[in-house]
Amino acid sequence: MPESVQTTNGSASQPKSWFTPTRGASAWLWLSLIVIVLDQVTKALVTKTLDLYERIELLPVLDLTHLHNTGAAFSMLATAPGWQRWFFILLGITVSAGLMVWLRRLRSNEQTVLAIGLSLVLGGALGNVIDRVWLGYVVDFIHVHWDRVGFSFPAFNVADSAITVGAVCLFLDAFLEGRKKK
Repeated sequence: MPESVQTTNGSASQPKSWFTPTRGASAWLWLSLIVIVLDQVTKALVTKTLDLYERIELLPVLDLTHLHNTGAAFSMLATAPGWQRWFFILLGITVSAGLMVWLRRLRSNEQTVLAIGLSLVLGGALGNVIDRVWLGYVVDFIHVHWDRVGFSFPAFNVADSAITVGAVCLFLDAFLEGRKKK
């Protein structure tokens, strides 16, 4: 067991170890909560106002449409016989737990971009897990397309958007950290 460390004021402090809990960047969890609330509210509005597969054109390249996704991103495994629901729930909970631990271990005042990215991914992951637990599928409703050139992006939701923006933040943080080390 490591011995205590003497501080500059003469008092002994406990040593830090890999499992010592810290507050870290968990102060950013409010951002995850906002993502979850926005995601669930928008999905509830879509479910209440649009029938399944109904579409409302907002712009020539943007529709609101009510879809159910039993698969993962881009509807991967959507045609599987049902085991994917529990797999994605377990995966989402496991990833979320890991992200919470990571957030707690961050130096919040030095790693803001990373904390924001992790919080956005966490909120998005939990938003979609909530759908899978309660509904058995994820409600998607944002559809971006450009019919003139035959482009149609798979429908997505607020949680998916948060995960995407969060992933961009993670890459940006890695890039910035790499530049600091040079």
